[in-house]
Amino acid sequence: MDLKPLQELINLSGRAAIVTGGAKGIGQGICYRLAEAGAAVLVADMDETAAQSTAQELVSKGWRAAAFKVDVSSEDEIKAMIGACQQQFGSLDILVNNAGIYPNEPLSQMSKEDFEKVMRVNLEGVFLTTKYAAEVMKAAGKGGRIINITSIDALHPSMVDLAHYDASKHGVWGFTKNSALELAPHKIWVNAIAPGGIQTPGVEAMQSQIKMPAGADPKAMIEAFMAKIPMHRMGEPDEIGKV
Repeated sequence: MDLKPLQELINLSGRAAIVTGGAKGIGQGICYRLAEAGAAVLVADMDETAAQSTAQELVSKGWRAAAFKVDVSSEDEIKAMIGACQQQFGSLDILVNNAGIYPNEPLSQMSKEDFEKVMRVNLEGVFLTTKYAAEVMKAAGKGGRIINITSIDALHPSMVDLAHYDASKHGVWGFTKNSALELAPHKIWVNAIAPGGIQTPGVEAMQSQIKMPAGADPKAMIEAFMAKIPMHRMGEPDEIGKV
């Protein structure tokens, strides 16, 4: 069999990547692994200070990286982000759609604006970044990779009070499947990763928002959640980065 050496398969030298939501958590773990493999990484995030910190950490290790402040619900900012990657690194070969929000809200208290905000960031943001990144990749004629970070909630709910989040991740799942078919002839592979429970700053913030039922034992609830996970623990961001 004529197979590429394993080293070549994970060698991303000469490639440029954008990771949205790349400053912390899962996105940061992905940035580290892409940079380690040789890719130049644009750490794109709403939190400009955190994005700069992550980019500086990568640069301190001798890797190529830069930070960019972006709101993925803004079409203009997405266009600017993609242009910045091309200007900074000369190309765009890899896009990781990781940015997302997951406010904990009961359906009875969820406003139309709350629902639409989650959809704009989690689903419309994926559509817009994919649309404009794919245009650049097709024009370059070298193919590309688009990875959408969806969630186990795209398959089944992990907890209540996340109806808007679960709906958005179902949407990303379907969008990934269809765009994969459309972009495959251009050698642009579109795939999704559906993490389960990953210990990130965002998850910790969400946990602090959860309103416990009267008399509930928080420790017992966490243990019950862990019992549903085969490894009986939360995942770490790097475990997604390595995928």
